[in-house]
Amino acid sequence: MKVSMTVNGRLVNGDVEPRTLLVHFIREELALTGTHIGCETSYCGACTVHVDGEATKSCTMLAVQAEGASITTIEGMAMGDELHPVQEGFWERHGLQCGYCTPGMIMSGAALIAANPSPTEDEIRHGIEGNLCRCTGYHNIVKSIEYAAAKARGETPPPADWEEAVV
Repeated sequence: MKVSMTVNGRLVNGDVEPRTLLVHFIREELALTGTHIGCETSYCGACTVHVDGEATKSCTMLAVQAEGASITTIEGMAMGDELHPVQEGFWERHGLQCGYCTPGMIMSGAALIAANPSPTEDEIRHGIEGNLCRCTGYHNIVKSIEYAAAKARGETPPPADWEEAVV
């Protein structure tokens, strides 16, 4: 089957088998390997992308279901050399360890901030609950998203835990 969609602002076309998952189309046909394949059962969230602005686990969607959609992957989040606020937050607040879950966490965090520019800690934890990280206790991931929300609102991000301890 032929598919056509916009990925990271670029119109792409492809021939796929009807059973091809969106995550496989993104990684194998478009060579955008930042979207990770974790469990392929929608449990881990490593494959999260934005489909028409909504955080979507791309292992649960067929490529043909994305016909005509606008897809944003982790590769499409930065604006040139300027990181997206959530990417910057993960950098500044050490929101990653091995990095495998990071693209999905960033995509979920960005969707959360787009829907709720001032999320509480509980709302952030709820907003990322479909994404698993096996390395961290989620503390720095939450702090990264808090940083990003403040930055996106044009505010000074809260100090990092280690900055508070030094003061």
